[in-house]
Amino acid sequence: MGVAIRGDSVYVADTENHLIRKIDLLQGKVSTLAGVGTQGTDREGGAPGPQQPISSPWDVALGTAGGVEDNVLWIAMAGTHQIWALFLADGKLPRGSDSKAGTCVRWAGSGNEENRNNSYPHKAGFAQPSGLAAAPEEPWSCLFVADSESSSVRTLALKDGAVRLLVGGERDPLNLFAFGDVDGKGVDAKLQHPLGVAWAPEQSLLYVADSYNHKIKVVDPKTKLCSTLAGTGEAGDALGPEFSKACFSEPGGICVSGGGRLLYVADTNNHQVKVLDLVSKTVSPLNIVTESTDSAKPSPPTKAPPLPRSAARRELPPVCVSAGQTVVMTLTLSLPDGAKLTDEAPSCWALSAEGSERLLGGQLVTGDVVDLSRPLRVSAALPAAVEESDRGARLTLSVWLYYCLEAGHACTMKAASFSQPLRIGAGPGEGEVNVAWSHAF
Repeated sequence: MGVAIRGDSVYVADTENHLIRKIDLLQGKVSTLAGVGTQGTDREGGAPGPQQPISSPWDVALGTAGGVEDNVLWIAMAGTHQIWALFLADGKLPRGSDSKAGTCVRWAGSGNEENRNNSYPHKAGFAQPSGLAAAPEEPWSCLFVADSESSSVRTLALKDGAVRLLVGGERDPLNLFAFGDVDGKGVDAKLQHPLGVAWAPEQSLLYVADSYNHKIKVVDPKTKLCSTLAGTGEAGDALGPEFSKACFSEPGGICVSGGGRLLYVADTNNHQVKVLDLVSKTVSPLNIVTESTDSAKPSPPTKAPPLPRSAARRELPPVCVSAGQTVVMTLTLSLPDGAKLTDEAPSCWALSAEGSERLLGGQLVTGDVVDLSRPLRVSAALPAAVEESDRGARLTLSVWLYYCLEAGHACTMKAASFSQPLRIGAGPGEGEVNVAWSHAF
């Protein structure tokens, strides 16, 4: 969900893959720094990054911990309700031991989902921390944390790891329902599911994406005063003409420009980045321009992409065929009402015969999907001579569809696979064996 940038490196919280990734802009490479690709339950950590299971990292921020500048990547580990550290160089956590470069370890949070402040970081409790902003300079020397499920913003001291309330939430650490939309000081201020925070060091102000209130708020950490900066409190899409009349819809991310004049807001449900000019008090859309070098539609992949864990998987009854026959698979696919395929995205299919790849030798095993008004028809011609080990083979037809809903313009990718066991008899056989399936996304 979140990113942090240092030089030509972009660090990414790859939430659903449970990974921390690094994008090298010069070399055009992506590497994994932490996580194993599946959700972990470890609440302590301490292993080298690529061997350390992690859980739903939501945001990252660069910082310094007992070593060279920017030697650590702070991680909002929403899945275990904790703040973790990934050491980019050797260092040491407050109240912790020395850590080698590459180590990924828990810094703060017991792992219990609660709104508990404590002078000892391991005894504190968070509730799906979702946004981070570092303020290393004095007198702040802290990490600001948007703690979404407790509807609060917390501080994590860089010197000793103490966790304290800044604004929102409730004094009862087990009360996670103290949300609202109230400007005020400290615990008297109310937020609702804040997701992002951004620190402006020149002004010593913290900006908050107050997601479910559809607002941008500003906090003075010296006085703990939290007030509405922009947004009406109603979901919408309007630019102003002034901050109080601008509308957002669940803003989820926020950052501040150098000098602190501009705020960039990820206006999630409006699929837009909006720019707030803090001097002129205007809101404008950020125009994102991409260079187009080829107007041709994307070609289907030569190698099938991996199936996501969310993909539907169907096991079909076995079908009897003979060596030399052609298996013709007809698949009727339907999308939700009001949805259509995305022209610019590579919807595709792929056919595989895991363990019996020789059955498909020399045949087309991938293709694009451009029209769902007609069934998808894929053929596999079996060889005239089949080895004994292949007589129980199975064909798997997988599809990846990219589509958008007309209402709300939400876009998504869905995948499904259909496994067809074969019972291959002695040949030679002739003609076709037809199987037909249907699937609704």
